[in-house]
Amino acid sequence: MSTGENEQGLRTIVDFTRLLSVATLILHFYTFCYPAFKQWQLTATFTDQVVSNLLHLPFFKSILTAKGAALILLAVFLLGIKGKKDEKVTLKHAVTLLSTGLVLYFISELFLFIPGRTDLMAAGYMSACSTGYLLMVTGGTYLSRILKVKLLGDVFNKENETFPQEERLLENEFSINLPAQYRLKGKVRNSNINLINSFRGVLVSGSPGAGKTYYIIRNIIDQQIRKGFSMFLYDFKYDDLSKIAYNYLLKYYHNYKVPPKFYVVNFDRPMHRCNPLEPDGMQDITDATEAARTILLGLNREWTKKIGEFFVESPINFLTAVIWYLKKYKGGKYCTLPHAIELMGAD
Repeated sequence: MSTGENEQGLRTIVDFTRLLSVATLILHFYTFCYPAFKQWQLTATFTDQVVSNLLHLPFFKSILTAKGAALILLAVFLLGIKGKKDEKVTLKHAVTLLSTGLVLYFISELFLFIPGRTDLMAAGYMSACSTGYLLMVTGGTYLSRILKVKLLGDVFNKENETFPQEERLLENEFSINLPAQYRLKGKVRNSNINLINSFRGVLVSGSPGAGKTYYIIRNIIDQQIRKGFSMFLYDFKYDDLSKIAYNYLLKYYHNYKVPPKFYVVNFDRPMHRCNPLEPDGMQDITDATEAARTILLGLNREWTKKIGEFFVESPINFLTAVIWYLKKYKGGKYCTLPHAIELMGAD
């Protein structure tokens, strides 16, 4: 299991390996270019004692073994890092840097065999060797990142985030069943989103254009009409959903025991009449209050911010009294919105 403590420990080991690699390279410079350091007056008795003890180690027997030890430690460091993220870096670029640095790292030893001043030969050797080392670090870092991404395969970890889903169609007289697909173990499988009891409420959330109407609303309209339900449909983008509902009604018309009717309430282009103050639906005065509140707050949206104030509640109470009067004392025959407006405007 990968945890924060494990990653921190690995990072510490990798950093320590890099430090050992650099230290080995510097010690080999000091050991095999000692005359130049002495000429530059960069030597000390304590340092000489420490270096003389380290010379007994096997990988300090020659320049080649010392550089090989530094290279092995560098390789361990490169295997443990994640690599530098850069979209412009290609595999060819990384291999070129790595191979150039490797060649320069090992042929730099030729500077030690060039006749001339000792300090100049040592400076040239250390410069060429350090440049090759830095090129290998850069190229190896890029190569490590590229190889890990390619070996990973699933860059966004999609496969590990998948899980088995319900593939059965669980259908009853009230259910809504949405066909779906999901990925599992690299394969696309068919599934079903079963809303067993839609009366408990269905919330559809998504950004504009996400496909809410096409995938969910259209299936709900289809299945509910097919099962013989009546439907109150609020078509915000008239007549998109109205056409869908009407065509499904024609398709499943024979499923209804009582022949249904299709009504459209459109205030811009009236097609059918309706009474929002239907008296048969009002059982007590609270129903009249809700009707009055809905009408007045719909006509004046600013009142929604002032609910509870006198100049908002007073007209609501007044319209409530008018509606209830037409319902209770006029037998409901004249309980319509035009009659309520006429009664409020009467002298």
